[in-house]
Amino acid sequence: MTEDELGGRLAATAEAAVQRLAAALGAAPLAGETARPARLLAAMRHGVLGGGKRLRPALVVETARLFGRDIDDGHGDILLAAAALECVHCYSLVHDDLPAMDDDDIRRGQPTVHRAFDEATAILAGDALLTLAFDLLADPAGEPDAAIRIRLVTRLARAAGMGGMVGGQMLDLAAEGRFDAPAAPMGEAEVRSLQAMKTGALLRFAVDAGAMLGRASGADAAWLARYGDLVGLAFQLADDLLDATADAATVGKATGKDAGRGKATLVALHGVEAARRRLDDLVAEAEAVLQPFGERADALVAIARFIAARPS
Repeated sequence: MTEDELGGRLAATAEAAVQRLAAALGAAPLAGETARPARLLAAMRHGVLGGGKRLRPALVVETARLFGRDIDDGHGDILLAAAALECVHCYSLVHDDLPAMDDDDIRRGQPTVHRAFDEATAILAGDALLTLAFDLLADPAGEPDAAIRIRLVTRLARAAGMGGMVGGQMLDLAAEGRFDAPAAPMGEAEVRSLQAMKTGALLRFAVDAGAMLGRASGADAAWLARYGDLVGLAFQLADDLLDATADAATVGKATGKDAGRGKATLVALHGVEAARRRLDDLVAEAEAVLQPFGERADALVAIARFIAARPS
C-alpha cells in the first residue's frame, strides 16, 4: 500500500470516526439524561474534535477489515467501538495536559482544554469523555452480540485502568521523582513495561477490538495481539524521538520536555541513533507477525511504518 493510499484510508476513517463522535456529543439529552451543560459539552468537543491522527480508530477498523468487516456493513457499527476508544484517548490527553500532570498549554496546535476553559471544566470534561466511552461501547447498535460487548467493555476498562494506561501514568510520574521517595533509576525493562502500560495498552486494545468485532480465531487473535504490542512500543518510541528532535510547531505541542523532567525513555537511556535503530526493528517485527494474513494486512503494515515515520 502506498503512502497516498494509506493517507486516503486514514483520512476516510478519521472523518467517519469524527462524525460518530460529533453525533455522540450533540446538545440534546439522551434517555436517562436530564440535561447536557453547554460549557461541559463545549469543552468535551474541544478536546475530542479539534484534530488528531485518529490512529486508534484506524487500527480498530483495519483489523476488523481483515475478517471481512467494514464501516456500516449492516452487521453492527464498528465505528462505535472506534469512537469509544478515541474518547478514552482524548480524556487522557485532557488530563495529561493539566498543571498537576504535564502542564501543557498547546495540544494539536490549539490551546489545551484547561487553557481554553479552566481546570475544573477540563477535569470534568475528561471524566465525562471516559464515561461516554463505555456508553458507546455498550450500545447494541455497535455490536449486537452482548457477550462480545461485555468482552469489549472489560478489555477497555483494563487497558485504560490501573493495570494499563492510568497505572503507566502513575509509574511515569514516580520516575520523575514526583513523590516523597527519590526516583529509582529505571532500566530498559522497566521503561518498556511503563510504556506498554501508559501508551501501548490502548493501542493493543484497538487491535484486540478489531479482532473481536471480526470474530477472529484464537490463533489469529494471538498474532494480532503481538502486532498490537509492537505498534504500541513503536508509537511511544517515535513520540520520544519527536520530543527529543522535533520542534513544537511541527509536532503541535511542546517538545524537549522529557529531558528537562528526567522522564524515563529509551531515548534517554540509549540515545537518539540507538532508539531509531530499535524503532526500525519494532516495525520489521510488526511486519513479520502479519505475514500469515498476506496482502489482507497491507494496511496494518503501512500503519506500522507510518507510526515510525510520522512527523507529529
